[in-house]
Amino acid sequence: MPMSRRTFGQLAVLAAGLALVAPAGAARAASEPVTIRYLASQGGLSAHELADALGYFKDTGITLENVGYAQGGPASLFALASGDVELGSAATAAVLNSIAGGNDFVAAYPSNGINTGTESVFYTLEGSPITTIKDLQGKTIAVNTLGAHLDYTVREALHSVGLPENAAKLVVVPGPQLEQVLRSKQVDVSAFGYWQKTFEGAALKNGPLQKVFGDTDVLGEIAGGFVVLRRDWIAAHPEAARIFVEKSQAALEYARLHPEETRALLKTALAARNENPEIAQYFTGYGVREGGKAVPRDLQFWIDILTRSGSLREGQLKAEDILYDPAAFAAAN
Repeated sequence: MPMSRRTFGQLAVLAAGLALVAPAGAARAASEPVTIRYLASQGGLSAHELADALGYFKDTGITLENVGYAQGGPASLFALASGDVELGSAATAAVLNSIAGGNDFVAAYPSNGINTGTESVFYTLEGSPITTIKDLQGKTIAVNTLGAHLDYTVREALHSVGLPENAAKLVVVPGPQLEQVLRSKQVDVSAFGYWQKTFEGAALKNGPLQKVFGDTDVLGEIAGGFVVLRRDWIAAHPEAARIFVEKSQAALEYARLHPEETRALLKTALAARNENPEIAQYFTGYGVREGGKAVPRDLQFWIDILTRSGSLREGQLKAEDILYDPAAFAAAN
C-alpha cells in the first residue's frame, strides 16, 4: 500500500530513538512548498524515503507522496515522463535509453550501487551444471523487469565471453517470487538485483543456492541506477531540487554509517506497507560511494556500451550533461 504521511510520522518516532547523524548543512526551506510524488519499490526503501523518515526534510517545504509501486525502473520512467510523478528511479542503461528517446531527464543522485558488499547475484540450484557465464547460453533467467539493470548486465556478461547478447532468455518475475520460480525449476537462473538483497537473504535462509556470477564480475564497482528528475522541473524548483538531492545523499551516508538503525527503519516501513518486515534483516546497504556521490564513469560506462551496440550515436550523450549540477541550474536562473 502507499506510504502515508502518518506512516512516515511513525518512522520518524522510531528514528528519534536511534543514534542519528544530522545531514550536512543547516536546513534551508525551498522558496515555496513542493510535493514530490514517487513510486515505491517492493522490499526496499529509497534514499529519499529514508531521508524523510529521518526527518531530513523537516522545515524545508518539501513533502514526499508515495502514489503506489513500480514493477521496475522503466515503469517509473514512464510515470515521470507522463507527469504522474516528479521523480523516477531506474538502472543507468534504462535512464540513458530514455534520455536518448527524447526525455529530458537529469540523473540526480545514485539510487543504489554495486560493490563487494552489495551486488546483484545470478543464482541457480545447488548442484546445477550451470556454473559459468558461458553455461547461460539457451537458459532461462528470471529478472524483475526488462530493459533495466539485470537485462543489460546479462547482455554485457554474454558479450564478455563471446556469446550473442541474446543467447539467454529473460523472463519477468516479481522480486518476492524469484526464489519460488527457481526452486520449482520454472527457470534455470534467478537474478536477485542489488536492490533486492532482502529477497536474496530470505531465499538463502531457506537453503543453499549456487552462485553463477555477480554483476561486479562484469561491471566492476559502479552506480547501478539513478534517481532522475525532469530538467524543466529542476529549472522551475532549483532550490527544492538542491535540498532534495542533498538530503537524499545525506540519507545514503547515514545508511552507510548506521546499517543496523537503517534496517530497523526498513523493517518498520515494510510492516506499514503490509510487506514482510522480517526480510529487512538481510539489507546489506545501498552500495554507493561515500557521501552518496556519483562519478562520470557511472554513466560513461553504459554510454560506451550503448554506443557499441548501436543504441546511441557516437557523442550523442555526455555524462557531464546528464549528471545533476546545482551550480549549473543556479547560474541558469
